[in-house]
Amino acid sequence: MRVMGKTYERISGRLRTFIEAQPIFFTATAPLAGSGTVNLSPKGLNGSFAVVDELTVAYLDCAGSNAETIAHLRENGRITLMWCSFQGPPTIVRIHGRGEPIFRDDPRWTDYVSYFPDLDTSSHGVRTIIVVRAEMIRDSCGYAVPLMTYEGDRELHGQRFAREDDASLNAYFEKKEFIAASLDGLPALPLPLPPLPGPAPAPAVSASPEQ
Repeated sequence: MRVMGKTYERISGRLRTFIEAQPIFFTATAPLAGSGTVNLSPKGLNGSFAVVDELTVAYLDCAGSNAETIAHLRENGRITLMWCSFQGPPTIVRIHGRGEPIFRDDPRWTDYVSYFPDLDTSSHGVRTIIVVRAEMIRDSCGYAVPLMTYEGDRELHGQRFAREDDASLNAYFEKKEFIAASLDGLPALPLPLPPLPGPAPAPAVSASPEQ
């Protein structure tokens, strides 16, 4: 029987392979106030998660009805990510670390969005890129996690937000109660949302001298 409860120094090897193979993971954040609302969110969408380096991961934060994670990270940066296997050997992996929302007008946006070549950011109303720097990486047993079969991503999210442009997406966010501010009134997503940056311009090609 495998003994679980190991601490890892980096996200590499079989650990990285396991994380990248899971179709869903969970994020947990909380405000500093003891009376504040703890948030736990499931994250899916194939192509929306990336390992940036051996201590850094990132995922696309897409359009939704709340922005608790953004608000908590802006206030204190604390975040835990969790993956668990619903098929194969029972395994749970957690990354405890510090996170930061990268907004559309951040000069780092273009660099980070390049880690997600397989997901059309304009079709999912991507609001931010959440970047997490690991401070502790641990696994544990998943003996009580049930066996379940992954059938595929739902198409509803892409269908819903593919028809939105920046103006209508802003109108959608402004109508929602907990987008600009969290459930506890913390600043969340800055509005109006800046437009999605276009592709980086191609490097200039010098003309060849005439022969």
